[in-house]
Amino acid sequence: MGLKEWIIPQDKHFFNMLENESKNVLDGSNAFLDMLKNYENINEKQQKIKDIEHQGDDFVHEIFEELNKSFITPIDHEDISALASAFDDVLDYIDGTATRLVLYDIKKPEENMIKLAEVLVKQANELNTAMHGIRNIKNPKDIEKRCIEINRLENVADDLYKRSVADLFKRTDAIEIMKLKEIYERLEFATDKCEDAANVISDIVVKNS
Repeated sequence: MGLKEWIIPQDKHFFNMLENESKNVLDGSNAFLDMLKNYENINEKQQKIKDIEHQGDDFVHEIFEELNKSFITPIDHEDISALASAFDDVLDYIDGTATRLVLYDIKKPEENMIKLAEVLVKQANELNTAMHGIRNIKNPKDIEKRCIEINRLENVADDLYKRSVADLFKRTDAIEIMKLKEIYERLEFATDKCEDAANVISDIVVKNS
């Protein structure tokens, strides 16, 4: 056992928990995209997303419990907390969007909703890969490249959101506008939180490489 492993025995434990959470975000993103692309049995698909979100809650609670018990952590305490919270927020917004599709009785998702969900899946894929990279930080440039890509994708999502909302206000059904605008907002918030997570990962790389 090396000196670092002796001093910081919980190294693998924290990284395992964060990697579990990032994989859960990817699972939730894929489940949501599947819900939109195959818009049938949506109550069951919404429940699947709810179950993934609940699993995410369990992961984040476990992380915070361990943080409260640990004086020494492999990376900054604040970074672990911020990363866990950002992952949790992504899933909260995905779950909230899926729930509203059912509650608002949306008959068919709009094309731009699917495009936003596709952007979200791409971000989640990059996040999951970047998260696995910070365990040892053998290739900081590759991790930073993925974080930059996540930020670029957020800009793509922002543009999609703005165009979608602008199109909504060309319609005349006020209730429909309110429902769809709220769905678009939550989708865009999810992509924002992916960017927040990427920024934390980028900071971790700077501090530890």
